[in-house]
Amino acid sequence: MNLINNITQIAKKVLLSEAEAIARLADFIDEDFQNCVEAILDIKGRVVVTGIGKSANIAQKIVATLNSTGTPALFMHAADAIHGDLGMIQPEDFVICISKSGNTPEIKVLVPLLKRKGSKLVALVSSIDSYLAESADFVLNANVEREACPNNLAPTTSTTAALALGDALAVCLLEARGFSSADFARLHPGGSLGKRLYLKVEDIYKQNQAPKVTENASLRQVIIEISSKRLGATAVVKENSDELVGIITDGDLRRMLDKYESTEGIIATDIMTASPLTIEPDHYAAEAMAIMQEKNITQLIVTDSGKFEGFVHLHDLLKEGLV
Repeated sequence: MNLINNITQIAKKVLLSEAEAIARLADFIDEDFQNCVEAILDIKGRVVVTGIGKSANIAQKIVATLNSTGTPALFMHAADAIHGDLGMIQPEDFVICISKSGNTPEIKVLVPLLKRKGSKLVALVSSIDSYLAESADFVLNANVEREACPNNLAPTTSTTAALALGDALAVCLLEARGFSSADFARLHPGGSLGKRLYLKVEDIYKQNQAPKVTENASLRQVIIEISSKRLGATAVVKENSDELVGIITDGDLRRMLDKYESTEGIIATDIMTASPLTIEPDHYAAEAMAIMQEKNITQLIVTDSGKFEGFVHLHDLLKEGLV
């Protein structure tokens, strides 16, 4: 079998190999892991994550995850640490050092310096008999049998295992702190992710016009209202009240032409859809998007205690990047 035909098999083998390695990590979650989580919860400083080579890249991702889930964290490159960056670490900080072997020259230089700082040291290692593991206050076992690389050289499975263990640590801290979706939203105000967690219907719908007609409005009045407000629909409300009774869309007008041979005398209630889908102003905009997607509609009426308030349109949600 040539290489091209074998690509899918190689890819599957890599994924299965790494998945199995991560699954085995569950057997290594022990008292040291629990004590590490409890110690981090008690610190007054920050979590500093360090490593060298590919481990440094994993350290940066773990730092990002910790920061975004309520645990203040900093990244320090192990090589830069011994050339001045060690100054960022304070005695009340908590240091996590990532290394597959735990025996690299940079790590052996760095560890004694960290110990002198008085900070607690965690070894996230694949080798629990290493210099780093033996020097640490806590050991997080990220042991893997071999790399996914056929030469067992390129950091692949080992870095994936370290990343997964870092995620496990971050989620344990998140749950222990009672970190909620509201807390998450406060730390992620930008982008579609943040908007899904904080943007509400009331933040959007007021920028639109609010087309409405009464129950007895003529067909001409309905068409003018829909055309002039440019939302493709109008609400139908009771006379002398904003109590919602229905909605008329462009589609309803087209169906009317199929249903009636003559449009003379037609009023709003003849063509409206009664009891339309609605949403309250204090609901999240992401919920409005979910309703529109599920029902295959492009606008949703906003009501407050049954009273018509306005429309939120699919275009509004697209503009906010909620898709």
